[in-house]
Amino acid sequence: MSRLTATVGRQIQRLVYGTLTPAEIAGELSLTTEIDLAHLVMLVERDLLSPVDAAALIRRIEQLRAENFRALYGVPVPRGLYLAYEQQLSATLGPDTGGRLHTGRSRNDLKATVTALRLRAELRALLGELTRLLAVLLARARAHRDVVMPVHTHYQAALPITYGYYLTGVAVALGRDVTALRQAVDALDRCPMGAGAAAGSDLPIDPARTAQLLGFAAPARHALDTVASRDGALHALAAATGAALTISRLGTDLQLWSSAEFGFIGFPDRLVGGSSAMPQKRNAFLLEHVRAKAGTAIGAWTAAAAMTRSTPFTNSIEVGTEAVAAVRPGLDAVRDGAILVRALVSGARPVPDRMLARAEEGFVGATALANRLVRQDVPFRTAHQLVGGAVRRAVERGATRLSAEDLPAGLRDADVSLPALVAAQVSGGGPGDFDAVFAAAYDDLVAHRDWLARAERREAAARTRLAAATASIVGRTATEARAPQEEAR
Repeated sequence: MSRLTATVGRQIQRLVYGTLTPAEIAGELSLTTEIDLAHLVMLVERDLLSPVDAAALIRRIEQLRAENFRALYGVPVPRGLYLAYEQQLSATLGPDTGGRLHTGRSRNDLKATVTALRLRAELRALLGELTRLLAVLLARARAHRDVVMPVHTHYQAALPITYGYYLTGVAVALGRDVTALRQAVDALDRCPMGAGAAAGSDLPIDPARTAQLLGFAAPARHALDTVASRDGALHALAAATGAALTISRLGTDLQLWSSAEFGFIGFPDRLVGGSSAMPQKRNAFLLEHVRAKAGTAIGAWTAAAAMTRSTPFTNSIEVGTEAVAAVRPGLDAVRDGAILVRALVSGARPVPDRMLARAEEGFVGATALANRLVRQDVPFRTAHQLVGGAVRRAVERGATRLSAEDLPAGLRDADVSLPALVAAQVSGGGPGDFDAVFAAAYDDLVAHRDWLARAERREAAARTRLAAATASIVGRTATEARAPQEEAR
């Protein structure tokens, strides 16, 4: 930058850096200044910066934070917000002090660290919403564990399950998505500070100390990889998109089942909308928003991946700025979808009589009946044909359920009620084994909650350490400044 004598015009500034609102300025600089404070502590501890200069910078930075960065409102940003902020420090403290902040680092590793901090916070917030959704799914599953309904294959009634068993299955699938998101957060646990522009630094900096003060587990392993890669953002969005896909499939089922043709579930008035022209309608329109959010997430990942594709493996605005910016709307969409569907799952009320009737009309116990013949040493294919014939005879005479006359001799005295058939389906994780299936899903929920709580405690502890370290520097310089005065008295 030092060799340049001119900057881009205002129109290009707006195109590249945007017209930043006070909230956007504060959002960007709150993370930047947190990194600055950790960096200053490390520089002092490594004798790369005097405590006096560090204390002056810390006091000014903390003042800016307390004022919500008001001094930067409306300031031209011909080279971006960060340099405008750094120039403000130099203008206030003088270049001999303000110019020392950037010792041993680059905008490249600084920006990568801002991205990592922001992503970790956003992902923890998303994980919080998803774990709350998991809790609602499991609570409703437990409440409706005995509500018999048909499960469909190829859109045809197929087998008997329960509504609670269905919701537990969705929770199991969503739990895997949460696990993938946790892994994405763990992958962001190396602090980029210290990587410099692309090849580290020849100054005796201590990246591990900076990482500790910012709540990371370790410093960067490879400087070039650190500034070249934003795959953490792509992996995080991919995992979040997986959750959005799971949620969209749940949304499809709930919308189908709430239709008059199915009538399996109902929603309270607060969760449906009317029609501007058809007064009789109750539209479960929120589910359409839920389903659409997955499309936004998919689009965001596709856009970010397309921007990353074929870029040079080094610091790149395409990757570090444009692709990362494309990720955020996708994460926001997944979070919003989780909030919406949580309200819908909580408010949905099954209609047990209708569910049971439709299961009976669909003869969904047929496979279980065939299996009972198998237990009597009848080959399965023969049993399949015998039960299929019984169903055909019932349908031909207009019946909606099998009678004793329809059944083969070996089944006429058996309990063929659907609740009994559901209870017998204990193998392979079936609905008859509900307690074990539910317990495993609940244990996963507890593990997710514990992980999230640990991550939040670790971040809080890091902020406490950072605050103590900066206060120590400021306090020490104040004490040293008072000492000569006291001796003179």
